[in-house]
Amino acid sequence: MQITKTAVSLTVEDVTTSAAYLQRHFGYTEEMSADGFVSLAHPGGGANVVYLRRGLEVLPEDQRHRIADGVILAFVVEDVATEERRLREEGAVITLPLREEPWGEKLFQVADPNGVVIQLVEWAQQ
Repeated sequence: MQITKTAVSLTVEDVTTSAAYLQRHFGYTEEMSADGFVSLAHPGGGANVVYLRRGLEVLPEDQRHRIADGVILAFVVEDVATEERRLREEGAVITLPLREEPWGEKLFQVADPNGVVIQLVEWAQQ
């Protein structure tokens, strides 16, 4: 199997607000959209993020009314402290302040308007 692209698909109440949040704070751009759907890509690569509106009929019936709950969208960055300051200055609410784990991981979290948790991570140099 050859995988040509990776995407994570998240079901939310309001596709537009989640997409705007990733565009404003994380530099994502819209690749395509339709009613209740948007696919975003980042110029630096990595996984695309797809938002689907809850209740959309293209979703299997047993999944239509679920939302992205318990999912963490994690981005690895080079200077997590600088990113936390930038996001604070931009008005993003930090839901988990910057911390360092015993194994060397530095991280913090924000949540988009639909409650999707976004975690920024910096790994210690080995």
